[in-house]
Amino acid sequence: MGVGGNFWDLLKPYARNEGFDFLRNKRVAIDLSFWIVQHNNVIKTHVNKPHLRLTFFRTINLFSKFGAFPVFVVDGTPSPLKSQARIARFFRSSGIELTSLPVPGGGVSAERNSSFSKCVQECVELAKLLGIPVLKAKGEAEALCAQLNNEDHVYACIAPDSDAFLFGAKCIIKSFAPNSKEPFECYNMSDIEAGLGLKRKHLIAISLLVGNDHDLSGVQGIGLDSALRFVQAFSEDDVLNRLHEIGKGNAFQIPIDIKSEDNVDIDGSSPNTKQPHCSFCGHPGSKKDHTKFSCEFCVTDNHESCLKKPEGFKCDCISCGMNRKHKEQKKMENWHTRICDKIAKEPNFPKDEIIDMYLCNDNGYFSANDGPQISWEQPKVELLIGFLNFHQHWDPSYIRRIMFPMMSTIFLREMATTTTDNLLFGQFEFDSLKRVKTRYGYQSYVVKWKRVMGNVASKTPSNQSGTQQDAMDLELDETVDLHLLDDCDFPETCEEGGCSFLLTDENMDLIGAAFPEEVKRFWQEQELKESKRKKNPTSRSQENETSSTSSLNSKGVQLNITEFFPTTKSKHNPKHGEESSSKKDDSPDSGGSKMKRKSSSPNIPKSVRRRLLFD
Repeated sequence: MGVGGNFWDLLKPYARNEGFDFLRNKRVAIDLSFWIVQHNNVIKTHVNKPHLRLTFFRTINLFSKFGAFPVFVVDGTPSPLKSQARIARFFRSSGIELTSLPVPGGGVSAERNSSFSKCVQECVELAKLLGIPVLKAKGEAEALCAQLNNEDHVYACIAPDSDAFLFGAKCIIKSFAPNSKEPFECYNMSDIEAGLGLKRKHLIAISLLVGNDHDLSGVQGIGLDSALRFVQAFSEDDVLNRLHEIGKGNAFQIPIDIKSEDNVDIDGSSPNTKQPHCSFCGHPGSKKDHTKFSCEFCVTDNHESCLKKPEGFKCDCISCGMNRKHKEQKKMENWHTRICDKIAKEPNFPKDEIIDMYLCNDNGYFSANDGPQISWEQPKVELLIGFLNFHQHWDPSYIRRIMFPMMSTIFLREMATTTTDNLLFGQFEFDSLKRVKTRYGYQSYVVKWKRVMGNVASKTPSNQSGTQQDAMDLELDETVDLHLLDDCDFPETCEEGGCSFLLTDENMDLIGAAFPEEVKRFWQEQELKESKRKKNPTSRSQENETSSTSSLNSKGVQLNITEFFPTTKSKHNPKHGEESSSKKDDSPDSGGSKMKRKSSSPNIPKSVRRRLLFD
């Protein structure tokens, strides 16, 4: 949840939708508990261990498709306040009174239930087999994610709770959708500061007023809008100190931003003293004087009388302006006093342990001087296959095919730094670039990976069994529910010249760094093909005619929509279809209409045929 009162709606105008390359070659910290909870809530079908399934797919997507370096963070021991808030939230949703709930004592906290802890442990084991680093927080995972982001150990953090900003995060990815042109919904603290004038301590003050994960209620009678207006009147260094003073019942000091700087006397008079105004025209002066001659604000042709004031007229003289400012100031001061009264009535406000927890910069098991030990390793493929085969009952060939984009990314990164003779998966080598693919406005190379049958045995680990070796053909298991794969890209297969190839979509910069000569050769071939097309426009038109003719011969003439639906209906209601078809055959008009449809020439342009069929 994070900060209460629909806090994300307040930040929504300052969200940025980032593209595919937003996390390219950047580190990102992930609250693993968020993924597990999200997976279990989203998937409603009977899926075996969805937390493992989608953690596996999302990790591969982040690593291969988006080019990120993920770091998983798991929760430690929750604070007593967080444990009490969980209990209170549960009983509140159940409609049970909270007066009889036990309050956790000092240092005592409630661990998460055993089933959830088991899910976390399985995902941690999966991440380590994939070679992804896993860090454990002392308390909340989002607190450690925010600290890593604040100290520039990671570029951003993926966390659902808005209180990650309170822990010091600078960039939060609230959600991401792989099947989108702009997959990342990103929030930057710099944009929030520029738009709302709020900094970290301002956000902490708002959470204390409206409620948070550690204190659900906050201050009674104060909503998000009131809390926002209240904290904006103070500076960041002063806002928490003012809350302490107000909470102790000290004198309610009016902030400088609420006090009017124009609260000065005019010609020695008080702002409350308003000059007499004419009831007819509404301008300064008496009505008796304005009946003889028009005032300086009313200009008439004969200069004998003023103009009648319109409905809703407001005088713009200095006296009226100061009077309105004085009323607004009193209104703001009264509102501020009411807010302070509500805060003063709240017992033990604000809670220092919540403030200290948000401002703490020691949320992980590492020293400030050394920093966290974050490193990525090669995936342990065979152990990973055994793990997923045991938990998910997947075939080894299916697992290898899912992992192929991740392994190809690792292979290309190694080739970009050092030349290696190793084969991808022990049997595939880089062959060539097939074409440039554009997806959601993002361009990538389609790479052909050639299967080298003769070198399989030499490049395969000696402990690999014969069954696993036979499964290296990476055939896709068609029984898997593809809609549950979180848009994982599977490599396509093709056969050319008696050789087997796999096709993957790869980042253009990564291919350029790993195989610069192949990229140069590819673009030279493209330029050569383009120049040939420009030199021989007639051959190009002949090719188009041949391709259009072959497509017509292969697909046939487009069917009329009235011919299609009877066939479809006959599958569901054979008797009705037979009767209707027999009636049409017996009718005199049916034969003529069928002859007309069949006599339509395939040389008619497609647009004309569409109009004839559907208009």
